[in-house]
Amino acid sequence: MSTEPASIDDLYREHSRRVQATLIRLLGDFELAEEAMQDAFMAAVQQWPVNGKPDNPTAWLIRTGYHCGIDQIRQRSTARRRAHLLLPTERLPTEETLDLELTAIEDDALRLLFTCCHPSLSMEARIALTLREICGLTTEQVASALLMKPPTLAQRIVRAKRKIRDAHIPYAVPTQEELPERLPDVLQVIYLVFNEGYSRSTGASVVDISLTQEAMRLGNELARLLPQGEVFGLMALMLLNNARRDARQDNDGELVTLDAQDRRL
Repeated sequence: MSTEPASIDDLYREHSRRVQATLIRLLGDFELAEEAMQDAFMAAVQQWPVNGKPDNPTAWLIRTGYHCGIDQIRQRSTARRRAHLLLPTERLPTEETLDLELTAIEDDALRLLFTCCHPSLSMEARIALTLREICGLTTEQVASALLMKPPTLAQRIVRAKRKIRDAHIPYAVPTQEELPERLPDVLQVIYLVFNEGYSRSTGASVVDISLTQEAMRLGNELARLLPQGEVFGLMALMLLNNARRDARQDNDGELVTLDAQDRRL
């Protein structure tokens, strides 16, 4: 155990997306995984300053979140119907075995991306789910980015999650045979996320760096697991555009026209 203090903001920023993606796989439910993740982070904030931060915080958060999810399931009347979705506790990553399972945990983010971008969902639903579940934006932020009212956006996300559940859409990277159909949608959604960050539709500044970085992180993850020409092409496009990021806006966040941009930036 390390003794450094736990900051909820730092913990959440560093671990939340991987933890939630893995909990969705383990618990089989978007809402339950999000609730369990929040419970795990609250437990971390309370326990880590006293007991010390674990050497592998991701494994600790996943295991704690999983147990929180089990407790919630046991308290609900749907326990019998959903029990088959749960993995045995002994199959969860421990702090000792996490190093051997890092790839599997990292892959969960990509599995979640392909789940959110399933062709049976509308493009609007795919973008909304990706922004909400993978990029970590609030419902209000996603609604603002998509120029929608928050209640309308929330209902769209609920319907998309229900369709994933009821249609048994797999939480998995497609097979090689399925990739030609699925990959273009994933690439399109990643670029739309990047584009919203590169030239945001609302807000005080032109660029939302957190969104552009998240899109490039997803692109890098996709390129690592699916090293194909179209994926590298998307990464090249995002990197090329992102290279101009600091020159595109002034200190007040206002757009700088191309002829006035400082190329040294």
